[in-house]
Amino acid sequence: MSVTSTTEIVLPGVVEPAGLRVRVRDLPAPEEGQVVLRMDATGVSFAEQQMRVGKYYDQPAFPFVPGYDVVGTVVGTGPGVDRELHGKRFAVVTKVGGWSSRLIVEAADLVPVPEGLDAAVAVAVVLNGVTAWQMMYRAAKVKRGDTIVVLGANGGVGSTLVQLARHAGIRVIGTASARHHDAVRELGAIPVDYRDPAMYDKIHELAPDGVDAVFDHVGGPTVQDSWRLLRRGGALISYGSAATKNEPGNASLPVLKVFGRLMVWNALPNGRRASFYNFWAGRRFRPAGFRARLAEDLTQVLRLVEAGVLTPRIAARFPLPEASAALALAESRTVLGKVVIVAEP
Repeated sequence: MSVTSTTEIVLPGVVEPAGLRVRVRDLPAPEEGQVVLRMDATGVSFAEQQMRVGKYYDQPAFPFVPGYDVVGTVVGTGPGVDRELHGKRFAVVTKVGGWSSRLIVEAADLVPVPEGLDAAVAVAVVLNGVTAWQMMYRAAKVKRGDTIVVLGANGGVGSTLVQLARHAGIRVIGTASARHHDAVRELGAIPVDYRDPAMYDKIHELAPDGVDAVFDHVGGPTVQDSWRLLRRGGALISYGSAATKNEPGNASLPVLKVFGRLMVWNALPNGRRASFYNFWAGRRFRPAGFRARLAEDLTQVLRLVEAGVLTPRIAARFPLPEASAALALAESRTVLGKVVIVAEP
């Protein structure tokens, strides 16, 4: 039996992007219900940026291979897996392990990718697209005619949120640096400079009666300003703590602080709602339900991409051995869209 090797990018500890390591190892044979996936494209998300400094909630102990989402081709199957999967392309959410040339995943986690869809384009909406879709429709429950605020409208999740909302007939106010305002306008949102100290005042001027939803990945003290933007019946969806990424201390504490604050606000009798969106919620204790929701929502998003309704913004593509450069670019706060790592030719 031939031995399959894999090239992996290892995060050895709290290091700068240049401190990532490349290793090659033999891959074990897939077990019952598993497949070997050849990575065609994998994303660089804010999760990896936080993991690099040990600030991602519930991340594994160092060292480990990062990589939250993958689009790849099945090149091996374990016992009990339909061999017809061999040679077909799928998307999978891994949380870690995706920055590998080949990896072993559960066949139950595979979501089909439409034929002909570019792997980098597809992976740009795996984590980002499902996050945006679930926050809009499962958490905030926005509808046509609503007005929403998207913080970081130029980012991977933010730009996807804007496009989904505009397609649904929703007015969008999006924050971004001034250099990205033209791009945010092209997406259909009204841009506001996030570096402006009066940013929240500007948003109030654009929506004096309040907004129906705010999608906030920043966290920290300003989450209270996001809460104040809501009209009665509105929803604040917090989904990160970017503001505290580089602060020393326990990685879980910033998230728990935001979560506690949201729970207090949610209990107030003022008709507004607040919740913390966690993509991975339910995976450990309700895996069947998690898989079903992921497959349903990602399939919807991929159909919109295939139809040309949703255009993922790809900031750059890097081959796997250049993952350090990919991570550095993603952290530069200069990009529009998602940085993607692709397989070497």
